[in-house]
Amino acid sequence: MALIPQSIPSPDWSSFNLGPLTIHAYALCIMLGMVAAIMLTRKRWRDRGLDPDIVLDAALLAIPMGIVGARLYHVAITDPTYYFGSWEGLREIPMLWHGGLGIMGAVAFGALAVWIVCRRNSVSFATFADCVAPSLLVAQAIGRWGNWFNQELFGGPTTLPWGLEISPQSGNFLAGMPVDTLFHPTFLYESLWNLLGAAVLIWLGRSARTEGRVDGGRLFAVYLIWYGLGRMLIELFLRIDPSYTLMGVRIHVFTAAGLILLGLVLFWILSRRSRCRTDDGTAAASSSVDPTTAHDGTEAATLRTDAVEEPTTAPDTDPATDRTR
Repeated sequence: MALIPQSIPSPDWSSFNLGPLTIHAYALCIMLGMVAAIMLTRKRWRDRGLDPDIVLDAALLAIPMGIVGARLYHVAITDPTYYFGSWEGLREIPMLWHGGLGIMGAVAFGALAVWIVCRRNSVSFATFADCVAPSLLVAQAIGRWGNWFNQELFGGPTTLPWGLEISPQSGNFLAGMPVDTLFHPTFLYESLWNLLGAAVLIWLGRSARTEGRVDGGRLFAVYLIWYGLGRMLIELFLRIDPSYTLMGVRIHVFTAAGLILLGLVLFWILSRRSRCRTDDGTAAASSSVDPTTAHDGTEAATLRTDAVEEPTTAPDTDPATDRTR
């Protein structure tokens, strides 16, 4: 009996009934991710001495708007030919229970909701973005496990010991492949990548030195770069599920590259603003230096010692020639 598993089994269930309701494991993973994100963001917000209830206000608006954005992204970007190619596809657009949510759309619409709440409460949107950045990665890491329950969005065939088992009866099983084929568990790769990114972002925002801390919205820019990089590599080299393509490349590769570019530009702009504020503060501090101190740090009074000393010789010196200043 092998001590090390030779594959990752997939669950044989993805939902259960609770009375008349059908509870989907995918939805539970998303909800658990949301709860974890809210809790972590509240802690980070509170640690800055701010009212944590604002985080709940933002969540109440961001969650429904994020769901709408996630669905619109899936419909318009991931598979537009299906949804806009027939009447049946159009009817299915609001049917969230049929699956199909895009994380990038959720982040975009959620960010808009947070901006609205920050404006209403007169708090810094940049500070909120920095607080929520690692929380988003944690939520995405947990939510990705919903793909495991659904046996979906996996990668190409592999012989690695952590290959993912997919039921041949699943509609997502790759046609023409042997029934014992293992696939790359891209849900696991992305989950681990996101958890590592959350730890990196928390570390970047904890520098004891102000000049070494990544803040002022730049932590959110790093989030965009980190998530975009991981998603682009997985989409480019591993994922095999159906997706709209552009020039033979999966559309998500381009959107992920857009996130990276946006993050880099945003980080550069915010860093310049931070340096300008620092320079302005230094200039203001320099202009308020005690006038008794010279530019080279030597006390002016010391430089003028000879001028203010009482003459000890030539008592008949003409007072008009005194150079005291």
